Amino acid sequence: MFLEPHFKGQRSGWIEVICGSMFSGKTEELIRRLKRAKIANQKVEIFKPKIDTRYDESHVVSHDANTILSTPIAHSSKLLQLSEGVNVVGIDEAQFFDMDLPENLQKIALRGIRVIVAGLDMDFKGEPFGPVPNLLAVAEYITKVHAICPHCGNLATHSYRLSEERETVVLGEKDVYEPRCRTCYQMGNILNLKVV
Repeated sequence: MFLEPHFKGQRSGWIEVICGSMFSGKTEELIRRLKRAKIANQKVEIFKPKIDTRYDESHVVSHDANTILSTPIAHSSKLLQLSEGVNVVGIDEAQFFDMDLPENLQKIALRGIRVIVAGLDMDFKGEPFGPVPNLLAVAEYITKVHAICPHCGNLATHSYRLSEERETVVLGEKDVYEPRCRTCYQMGNILNLKVV
């Protein structure tokens, strides 16, 4: 069955993903885009995973201390109800959401809503993280941002865990993670294996 992409006059929605390592400016870029939408008098709703309480219970906060009010939610299905009547939906820390996030965000985009998502694309093991890889596959726009490796000054693409915890989800900041380029990340992992 053939479906028209959209009816004449209907606004088309889309998904934008901002991804990269820790300390690469993902949340900063998300906040920048959302504030611009607000300046344009668009109705904006921002969401974050309920488990992310590092800086604030209800605000999305960048490492540079820029903030924007958000609604913490436990499951992405809540987005379908909470995004009614808005122009733009913002999502921070997408990697901590359930695997239904891409499907639910596609439903929201089909309503004609612009969806902007920020999240880690890889975990501390250098493997695809949560629903973010699936979001990259369905997004219309992808922005990969980079930090700077503190060891060599090259572009950092990996989040290197400084602590010894092995669980995939460990909330932390500069005391637990640092951005590293591919080479310094690999060298750190080799040295850790020798120590263990």
